[in-house]
Amino acid sequence: MYIKRHLEEQILYASKYYPVVMVCGQRQVGKSTMLNHIKEPERKYVTLDDGNARRLASTDPALFFETYGYPLLIDEFQRVPGILLEMKKIVDQKALAGEDNSGMFWLTGSQKFKMMQDVSESLAGRIAIFDMAGLSSAEIEGRPAEIFSPEIAQMRKRLESCNPKDVHRIYEQIFRGGMPKLNATDLDRDRYYMDYINTYIERDIKDLAQVGKLNAFYDFLVYMASRTGQELKYDDIAGAIGVSAPTAKSWVGILERSGIIYILRPYFSNITKRLVKTPKVYFMDTGLAAYLCRWPNAETLASGAMDGAFFETYVVTEIVKSYYNAGKPADLFYYRDIDRKEIDLLILQGTRLYPVEIKKGKAPSAPDKNFGVLDKLGLEIQPGLIMCMSDELIPYNRRAWYCPVSVL
Repeated sequence: MYIKRHLEEQILYASKYYPVVMVCGQRQVGKSTMLNHIKEPERKYVTLDDGNARRLASTDPALFFETYGYPLLIDEFQRVPGILLEMKKIVDQKALAGEDNSGMFWLTGSQKFKMMQDVSESLAGRIAIFDMAGLSSAEIEGRPAEIFSPEIAQMRKRLESCNPKDVHRIYEQIFRGGMPKLNATDLDRDRYYMDYINTYIERDIKDLAQVGKLNAFYDFLVYMASRTGQELKYDDIAGAIGVSAPTAKSWVGILERSGIIYILRPYFSNITKRLVKTPKVYFMDTGLAAYLCRWPNAETLASGAMDGAFFETYVVTEIVKSYYNAGKPADLFYYRDIDRKEIDLLILQGTRLYPVEIKKGKAPSAPDKNFGVLDKLGLEIQPGLIMCMSDELIPYNRRAWYCPVSVL
């Protein structure tokens, strides 16, 4: 069963105006499935996971493109980044001849920042780039695509199309995660994630960097899953895993490049030197994080020591996915100062700043207690949201609203 992806319309629209469209993101989030589902009948498909295609692309890129022609969908193209120069030549020749070169090539890859580097040098101005994550709640439930807006009027509108969810349903979704194969079939969850991790470590990690100790990298992966929703401290990682801090930093970069984690930057400005500059880390797939942490089921996770961290991870990543699915950059931050005053999420829209607190309870007390620290930043501070298990969107006071997490 195919689950409709919100990114489909963005891809088709961009393909009318750009010669090359690239979709990048974590393995198995459904990049090639989506593109194969929406491609025109005449668009050929080739994957560079295939040894013969990869050899041809590496040794004779011109013959590779003569063989497959265009329009063409190239899967896992980062295995032979050298083809980008030949692609640029073909795209430019078509433009010089006065012909329409839109939508000639669609690319997918599971290593985003490594790809971006090669792409920015070769295809600047000729390519539309999209990040893709696993299924969002809205996609799973068949709701319309909509970027997350913290405006109260928008929240009201969103709630009209949402199904109320209790805490058990939320944690069932957190435990299962957003991988399309797990949500569209009755595949055994534990078996799926075991195979996923083996494939990821055996293939992507060997490709991405000289990670000598694959066992140590697995321990690192488990440690990072246990730190989802926490501050990212390289010395702590290094001490726990028994590697150097530079190695820990390099390995975090690998997880970010492969779309496994999202790094939320702290908000800071020159106005105050009291702000903390340590980022926070979130696993993009909560099911993968729960598997790595060995939580046996959703009920145990919901009542365990990490319930709050997983709840926060779910809220943050659902918001991030809504930006990805709209093809927009996520202007998201968090706030923390040396007095340990923290706000879970800040959404910046121009000069307007929206604070968001994330609490598992139904009616958390004093949820806006730190909002006042934002007044010194010189921005237009808007009414904030308390994302929680509330049954309705209702004001806590004039500067904060309880907002049901089912709105996501």
